[in-house]
Amino acid sequence: MVTEAETSAIGNALVVLGAAGVVIPAFARFRISPVIGFILVGLLVGPSGLGSFTADYPWLRHVTISSPDDIALFGELGIILLLFSIGLELSFRRLWQLRKLVFGIGAAELLLGGAILGTALMLVSDQSTASAYGLGIALALSSTALVLPIAGTQSAVGRASFSMLLFEDLALVPIIFILAALSPAASGDSAELLLTTLWQGALVVASLAIGGWFLLPRIFAQAARAKDPELFLAASLLVVIVAALATAAVGLSPIVGALLAGLMIAETEYHTEVEAITAPFKGLALGVFLISVGMGLNLRTIAGLWPQLIAAVVGVVLIKAVVTAALLRFSGAARRGTAAEVGLLMASPSETTLIVLATALQAQIISRTTAEFWQLVTAIGLTITPLLARVGHDIARRIEIRVAEAEADDDGPPPRRTVVVGFGRVGRIVAGLLKEHERPYIAVDADIDAVAAARRDGFAVRFADVGRPGSLDRLGIDTAEAVVLTMDDPVQQLRMTRRLRRKYPDLPIISRARGADHAAALYQAGATDAVPETLESSLQLAEAVLIDLGVAMGPVIASIHDVRAKMRHDIMTKGHLDREPRIQRLRPLPGEDG
Repeated sequence: MVTEAETSAIGNALVVLGAAGVVIPAFARFRISPVIGFILVGLLVGPSGLGSFTADYPWLRHVTISSPDDIALFGELGIILLLFSIGLELSFRRLWQLRKLVFGIGAAELLLGGAILGTALMLVSDQSTASAYGLGIALALSSTALVLPIAGTQSAVGRASFSMLLFEDLALVPIIFILAALSPAASGDSAELLLTTLWQGALVVASLAIGGWFLLPRIFAQAARAKDPELFLAASLLVVIVAALATAAVGLSPIVGALLAGLMIAETEYHTEVEAITAPFKGLALGVFLISVGMGLNLRTIAGLWPQLIAAVVGVVLIKAVVTAALLRFSGAARRGTAAEVGLLMASPSETTLIVLATALQAQIISRTTAEFWQLVTAIGLTITPLLARVGHDIARRIEIRVAEAEADDDGPPPRRTVVVGFGRVGRIVAGLLKEHERPYIAVDADIDAVAAARRDGFAVRFADVGRPGSLDRLGIDTAEAVVLTMDDPVQQLRMTRRLRRKYPDLPIISRARGADHAAALYQAGATDAVPETLESSLQLAEAVLIDLGVAMGPVIASIHDVRAKMRHDIMTKGHLDREPRIQRLRPLPGEDG
């Protein structure tokens, strides 16, 4: 017989799954972050929404959740799975490379932000020193669950955000113990308990890392031999649960164990398979967490306190944004645009803020009324995080464009360098190789977003519409070593090649070409070299297919050599050239020196 509790659990699961099935497609269609959708769904079906009418309309019990506690556990599981997936994208080597950001900027951001917020609370309220600075540290925390899915971990914004968030996650346990030590009822054993937790935690983390190094490749090798995806999923969940329970058992946060589990699997050759299998669970679990955040919003309380809530949210966002952006900028860790974007992205309180507030309340450092007020501020801050991310991105774009224009005005006489026109996929690769070989260059593009993103990643890119007459003259074409045309517009490439060749007869012009016909036209227009973009990729693909089919390497290379020779001949004929175009071989033929 099905009990009432089991029926309630099944109903809650159906509400969450139904919300995920409706919210994600609906908001994706309108290009709106599903984060807002999940929080609104939690508000709608939660205790302060339709769930408050279940006594009058019993049928609403089937489509609402009456208590946030019913899915609180699933929300925590969502954070754990999210940190696990983040760990899969990293490695111990990359973490070592980020150590200065993590323990330098990350520590400064949390401590300085908490100190400023605590001082502000003491000035504008009657909070005691302990409660004010406890609240300040709690509000200085930022949301790992929302920031990293928005920013990722690969971009300049993502790297800076992840470094600070990682330090905050590691600092959560000491924060909780310090708050407990500040409690009026605290005993003198708190410091000793903190030290015990720290050395036990270090021992557990080291044991997990060493054990994972030896055991994980063997576990996943057995799953690979069975060729059963379910075994990969079961092994992955087992590793996450064991690591999370192990760290939680010694007083550390379970999210530390989840992150460590992801890092350990990332060091194996099976991490891509694990990442693909667990990806759907990450999105669903994050949605459950966000629904629980929405359930924490009480519209009646918000309506009664809206002036104070707005003032609190604005104050916290402004202080955190300024502190974070200033630290990144003045430390030289980020460009202006990146610092501004990270500052706004990290400006809201965090899901871990709720944990710290609960700890402070339990330790009698803050009152229940104060805790409930700042819980509402935190929930509102989490709700507006996607909006802050959008505003930060737009501000960063404008800053980078303004800086680029100022640099162009202050450069003086342009130095000898390569000019790369167009900064899409091809232009980025060309610029990256020029940068690696320490060859000076300047790149231009008419896409503002592409320019801003490239400048945040450290590339020398400026905004310029090369279709306008005279736009390239400001870059010093007359002193340029070469011009590389990489934009995806064949007509504009031909027009620019003719214009450049007429004005600069000796200038090397290297252009990306669609195919043989386009390459021939570019040579006729005056290009020094035109490289068909489809040729090498097609030849390498054909080579891989033939070798995998068992054809000997020698005949394959010979046939590819013939195709390339025919391409050169076609371009020479169509372009009326008196020399062979420069089309490189994949590798020298057997017996040749290359």
